Amino acid sequence: MAESQWYVVHTYSGYENKVKVDIEKTIENRKLQDQILEVSVPMEAVTELKNGVEKKVDKKMFPGYVLINMVMNDDTWYVVRNTRGVTGFVGPGSKPVPLSEEEMANLGFRTPDIVIDFEVGDMVVVTAGAWKDTVGAIKGINESKRTITINVEMFGRETPVELAFTEVKKM
Repeated sequence: MAESQWYVVHTYSGYENKVKVDIEKTIENRKLQDQILEVSVPMEAVTELKNGVEKKVDKKMFPGYVLINMVMNDDTWYVVRNTRGVTGFVGPGSKPVPLSEEEMANLGFRTPDIVIDFEVGDMVVVTAGAWKDTVGAIKGINESKRTITINVEMFGRETPVELAFTEVKKM
């Protein structure tokens, strides 16, 4: 399965929260929780001074835009694009362009640190994907990509396979 990425969706100004709620309802109705992971309207706390009184208020960081963490495919594209209030994805033409890790970090979205208890040489069993129920020894760990490499026997030869941390468990 493809990896989820953050995309920016343009909406009518003032419709950001309505679009967020509508997409979340559609996710629930169509059971797309594993494909559209998060819908966000980034807010920032601002102190306003009105009539000599300071008041803390949440303001939208990007009026007219909603951020969506999703696996891009025809179904998810269709759901988001055809939500009332959405004018389109940000990107050239009709091709959505995902935000980079650096852009997300600049927005204050940090990928949560995962504490892993894997070490090279540990035996693991694959819990998802094409290699489900395969057992192998860890040959390498890539923390930045959040993957491990194990050797799998294929056609009578050892072949390295890269798997996400979430697709394996320690034996």
